Amino acid sequence: MPGPEHGKLHNIHGHWLMAQFKDTRDLSYITGAISAYKQGVDNLQDGHPDMPSMLSDLGTALLGQFGCTGHLADITEATTILQKAVDLTPPSDMRLNCRLSNLGISYQYCFDCMGNLSDIGQAISAFQKAVELSPLSGSNLYAFLNNLGGSYLAHFKWLGSLSDLAEAISAHQKAVHLTPTGHPDLPRQFSNLGNSYLTRFEQLGSLSDMAEAISACQKAHLGSLSDIAEAISAHQKAVQLTPTTHPNLPSQFSNLGLSYIACFRQLGSLSDIAEAISAHHKAVELTPTGHPNLPSQFNNLGNSYLTHFEHLGSLSDIAEAISAHQKAVHLTPTGHPNLPGQFSNLGLSHIARFRQFGSLSDIAEAISAHQKAVHLTPTGHPDLSSQFNNLGNSYLTCFEHLGNVSDIAKAISAHQKAVQLTPTDHPDLPSQFNNLGNSYLTRFEELGSLSDIAEAISAHQKAVELSPTGHPNLPSWFSNLGLSYIARFRQLGSLSDIAEAISAHQKAVELTPTGHPDFPGRFSNLGNSYLTHFEHLGSLSDIAKAISAHQKAVELTPTGHPDLPSQFNNLGTSYLTHFEHLGCLSDIAEAISAHQKAVHLTPTGHPNLPSQFSNLGLSYIARFRQLGSLSDIAEAISAHQKAVELTPTGHPDLPSQFNNLGNSYLTRFNHLGSLSDLAEAISVHQKAIELTPTGHPDLPGQFSNLGNSYLTCFEKLGSPSDIAKAISAHQKAVELTPTGHPDLPSWLCNLGSSYIAHFRHLGSLSDIAKVIPVQQEAVKLTPTGHPDINLPDIAKAILAQQKAIELTPFGHPRLAFYHHNLANSFYLLSHLPGYHSNLQRSLLHYKSAASFDFASPSSRLNAAKCWVALTSKYYLQSPETLLAFETVMNLLSLVAGLEHTVKHHHTLLQDMSDLPLQAAAAACSLGHVDKALEWLEQGRCLVWTQLNHLRTPIDDLVQHNPALAQHFLDVSKNLECASAHAGSLQPGMPLTEKISLEKEAHAHLNLANEWNKVCNTIRTTVPGFHNFLKPPLCSALIQNLPDSGPVVVVNVHHTQCDAIALIAGVDEPLHIQLPRFSWKKAKTYQQLYDIFARASIGLWKDVAKPILEALAFSASKPSSNVELPRIWWCPTGPLAFLPLHAAGIYGRSPSDSESILDYAVPSYTPTITSLTNRVQSNSAIDAGVSGLFLTCHPNAPNALPIPGTIEEVRSVYDQVIEHGARVHKVEGSGLTVEQGLEYMEKFSSIHLACHASQDQKEPLKSQFLFHSGPLTLSQIMQKNFKNADLTFLSACQTSTGEENLSEEAVHLAAGMLAAGYQQVVATMWAIGDSHAPEVANDFYDYLLAHQCGSGFDGSQSAYALHYAIQKLRQRLDNSPNSLLAWAPYYLGNDRPADSNFATAGRDGQHLVNTLQSLLLVVTALTRSLKNTEGLGYRHVGVVVQIPFLKPPLLQRMDKVHSHAVNDYLKHPGRRTLPNILTGLRNTHFKVTLRRHTPEAAGIILRVKELVEVENVPGHLVRTKEEQRQERKAVRGYQVVGNRKDQFADV
Repeated sequence: MPGPEHGKLHNIHGHWLMAQFKDTRDLSYITGAISAYKQGVDNLQDGHPDMPSMLSDLGTALLGQFGCTGHLADITEATTILQKAVDLTPPSDMRLNCRLSNLGISYQYCFDCMGNLSDIGQAISAFQKAVELSPLSGSNLYAFLNNLGGSYLAHFKWLGSLSDLAEAISAHQKAVHLTPTGHPDLPRQFSNLGNSYLTRFEQLGSLSDMAEAISACQKAHLGSLSDIAEAISAHQKAVQLTPTTHPNLPSQFSNLGLSYIACFRQLGSLSDIAEAISAHHKAVELTPTGHPNLPSQFNNLGNSYLTHFEHLGSLSDIAEAISAHQKAVHLTPTGHPNLPGQFSNLGLSHIARFRQFGSLSDIAEAISAHQKAVHLTPTGHPDLSSQFNNLGNSYLTCFEHLGNVSDIAKAISAHQKAVQLTPTDHPDLPSQFNNLGNSYLTRFEELGSLSDIAEAISAHQKAVELSPTGHPNLPSWFSNLGLSYIARFRQLGSLSDIAEAISAHQKAVELTPTGHPDFPGRFSNLGNSYLTHFEHLGSLSDIAKAISAHQKAVELTPTGHPDLPSQFNNLGTSYLTHFEHLGCLSDIAEAISAHQKAVHLTPTGHPNLPSQFSNLGLSYIARFRQLGSLSDIAEAISAHQKAVELTPTGHPDLPSQFNNLGNSYLTRFNHLGSLSDLAEAISVHQKAIELTPTGHPDLPGQFSNLGNSYLTCFEKLGSPSDIAKAISAHQKAVELTPTGHPDLPSWLCNLGSSYIAHFRHLGSLSDIAKVIPVQQEAVKLTPTGHPDINLPDIAKAILAQQKAIELTPFGHPRLAFYHHNLANSFYLLSHLPGYHSNLQRSLLHYKSAASFDFASPSSRLNAAKCWVALTSKYYLQSPETLLAFETVMNLLSLVAGLEHTVKHHHTLLQDMSDLPLQAAAAACSLGHVDKALEWLEQGRCLVWTQLNHLRTPIDDLVQHNPALAQHFLDVSKNLECASAHAGSLQPGMPLTEKISLEKEAHAHLNLANEWNKVCNTIRTTVPGFHNFLKPPLCSALIQNLPDSGPVVVVNVHHTQCDAIALIAGVDEPLHIQLPRFSWKKAKTYQQLYDIFARASIGLWKDVAKPILEALAFSASKPSSNVELPRIWWCPTGPLAFLPLHAAGIYGRSPSDSESILDYAVPSYTPTITSLTNRVQSNSAIDAGVSGLFLTCHPNAPNALPIPGTIEEVRSVYDQVIEHGARVHKVEGSGLTVEQGLEYMEKFSSIHLACHASQDQKEPLKSQFLFHSGPLTLSQIMQKNFKNADLTFLSACQTSTGEENLSEEAVHLAAGMLAAGYQQVVATMWAIGDSHAPEVANDFYDYLLAHQCGSGFDGSQSAYALHYAIQKLRQRLDNSPNSLLAWAPYYLGNDRPADSNFATAGRDGQHLVNTLQSLLLVVTALTRSLKNTEGLGYRHVGVVVQIPFLKPPLLQRMDKVHSHAVNDYLKHPGRRTLPNILTGLRNTHFKVTLRRHTPEAAGIILRVKELVEVENVPGHLVRTKEEQRQERKAVRGYQVVGNRKDQFADV
């Protein structure tokens, strides 16, 4: 029968099996050992003295098996058996302390698995007794202390009592102290001591704890107490002392890695996270396959990669993290206590990858993993609260992407459970409160419930309050608290909330160590809070702080980091806000650039991509409103459409995306007027409101924007229902906005605009008069938000606008806009009988809006224009008038600065050309002629003036400061290049190309700013340069006038016309009134060139003759040898497009004629400054380049042939050769555009005989047509020909300007002047191919006969052209019909010493159009008579006579350059006859019907009069002269029908 002896044998066999297990790690051995131990126990009777020992062996084996399998049954059985062993061991037994230690270990395992507090209490009690029973010299005391420290640490992590943590550190310190040097357990003791310090560091944030933790873990790893400086040496000793297969080595590496990760999270040093990853890799590599610790090692490795990814955003890091966490889950047995934690960490990795790349599969995997973690964690387990917390975060992230309200509800529920399950004073409780606050905050932003934001702030406050000073997470809690305060501020507008937000974010920044991975995010949030504060109070210091903070956020965020797009987005928003405040183009360039980078860096599918597109669209809209470029509004709409398309249905941001899209459609409608855009705007604004929950903070803004759309629709279509809807929407916006909210003034202002519109269209003046007296009382008694009492629309408007101003702090960027609107309302009110005094109020508010230096220049200019309009109309004699105009002119210069490209300049100036003319007219009427002259110089030809500034000679400056002069030259050169080379956005252009274009634009703006700084430095530091490149004063202009004749500025404005004459030696300008001339006359002469003779007479009698008389000029006949004086014309307005140089009365005999050519040699200058600058800096031409280059292009592609140019160029060439001057010519295809530009640099003078064309839409694309391609104005103005002298442009339309830019001289002749040419012979309209060679020959005959020296000198060009014109007049009989042959020629000259003028720009485009129309008519008539023999331009019976053309009409009209005619002749099927003849009835010409076939007569009249005719016999047809002689009424036809209705639409 088995007995005690058998029991001992079984026990011995168990010992052998356990030894085999330790050597092989084969689980079958430990299973056999447990079986043997059980058999041994079974063979003993109760009370046997060996029973405690055998029970202890069995319990220890069960502990070992639990460590391998994680089966709860093993640890439960082990605890029971070890408890019996302890209970049966006598107190005097020396082995009791070891058995107590093993019992404590089993209780600790139970606690780790099931979270029962009684278990950890039992463990501490057992370890304490073990320590108490062990003598100080005992060999196991250090081990018992180590275990005691571990149990205290576990108890702390559950309850959060700092006393437990202190006991743990104390026990681990004693354990380290008692472990002999070189003992194999010493590394483990150090490792556990390090874990204790690490835990206290995570709780209290003390860097000394962190240092102790790392030091301990390093010593644990090296097996030495040596200093960290001897780490490598000690590590080598550790390798020698610790076998490679030592079971504790992987754990030491793992713990060291954990310390490095904790240090990285506090200090953000990349070296720390690299060390952590390295340590965890070694832990994994050293842990054998199948080892129970391998899942934990993979888990820790995954955590380190996850942390690295969160800092740098590398895709490989997050892939490694997920892979490691998946392995950890896969290797962990079902039911293992660590499995919930492994699932939780796997979920965190999936969430991190989702936030970076937006893949829905990742967020689904994350939620699934966190749900499993919660499900597998027993009730009451200490980790259960953390699992709920992580699950809540995953639901929150899912909501932020998909917008499903059920997800945010689940998130809040999970976070509430996490808080409820976390004991008071537990170290994780602040984190749980923080996440709960985040969930409430998110739901508030979606639904707008004030209870949610109150809960969010409360939770975040508790997170802050529960965290000790120095805690590493405290900055995060402050940051989130600040976000909650900002959210409530945006809803309620309380200044205390935004102040709290800024304070919280400042603390977050201050508490975050430099280099910490969260440091950029802290700066970003602080920037957002400053930005919000600025939007409310408008303080420039706030927006400056916002930009600075966001710049730091971008700078501190590594390339590739997942947060970098968000940082760029916030930076762009700050710049956009700054731009909307000050209107500085560099700000909007920065904004667009930053938003483009945000879009570019955000992966496709990322949840933030829609908002990045939306903000990019807002930036494009802002720039469009400033510059009016259609490409910007197209880009804005495209970006907003993408934002809508990428936002999932139900997402909380979708209403906002619709709202922004609607605003972009409305903006484009206001510019282009397409009703489809307006319909889209209303539709998407309605969708935005439908999708916005009741109570949401964005709802008032949605209503306000919908109201704006309806208001615009009403103003366009006039439907009463639209204005009613507009008022209703704006009222709702006001009603839904709390008192004191920063947006309330805007909503009130919009409501006022609706009332004004309603009043203007439907209001009754009598009703207004009745109730106005109660208005002020209503303002006093009606509280904000109170329903309107029975006031008329105008009173409601003023009430709303006054409240808007009262609620807006001084310095706010919108204040000028509110004053402008209120001024409009007062002006409207002033029209009522008895309320004229409101006009003064209107003026006061216009003046205020124009004078606020904190407002954008464009908004100030708009207000100033209204100010001058009222003062000019009602108070012209008031001193305020000059002040108003002075303000306008200064603002005009600000708005049209060098930061614009040339093309954008032209766009901006189209609506501003009238301002300098209006200012000059007002100044003249007030007797301030000098001021009128200064304003004309300041406000006209801005583009050319700025270009001349970039090329201004600075020889004197070089003498004073060579380095500063060179810097000025370098910046000027680069800026000029940037102004001309700027590209434009094109549909379908890749984002990378758009970013590149924005970089170019940004560089241009930086150059403009740098140029302004350099100029300011020159003015303030160099003596005598205080007025460097400033608008000239009148006193400066008259100091450098030419001696050979006066300069006359003719100002043509709607109100009056004046001439201002400047004469050398006279100190004051001469004012000459032109009462008989007017703007209307100038427009009439401009549009009716078919009465050109009358126009020339009118210009003579009303303009030229009065001026010449005032200047005491006398006539000199051509036969006399008296040299005529010079006169330079500088016309403005529509007069700039009329040939003032041809003004006169022309008859067939000299006695019947009188013109300006009898009094002076005329030429033109675009500005007085351009002329005086040439007088001041008249320099000689370099002899090396003095000469003439000629080229002709008679057969340019897609143009009519002009063979006469060949003869012209060859003849001139022979003349110059005969004279002996330097000359070169290239004909037709032998010259490329590039070669042409090179020759222009090699020769001082050029002669171009070719076609030319003016591009009305883009003047810089105006061009000379070479055989090899076009030479554009843009290419020419990029050059600076320093030795340029004369340009003879024997081409059509070379000075045809743009009517909308009458004061900018935008044409080819002006481009030649800007490129450096001293004088330019140009044409205002088409020239005859037969006359052009004659004029050229006569011109060069005179010029070469008056040369000085052997070079080629163009300084006598004015007299040469005068001579050539007189010769042509003599050949043509000097009749009115000959005017169009010679009048196109004029001289633009800037060298008045021997020279004669400076110029650019008249417009004969309408004459060219007339001639083209006539050609089309003749062509159509000819083709209509196709059944008649002998077709041709001189067709039988059809003679078209024009009063000012010598017949026949088409004698030499092949140089009219009518591409329409050419195209029609080649391809008659492309155009229909009615379309060609659309303008026929407005063309004044005479059709003489001669006797021919009746069919021909009918066709001609059918075309001419647009009536149906019935032909009569040919013998009855009479001419008008015959009809008058015979006094008969026979017309040759009778009207039988009317076809005019067919052409009504045309």
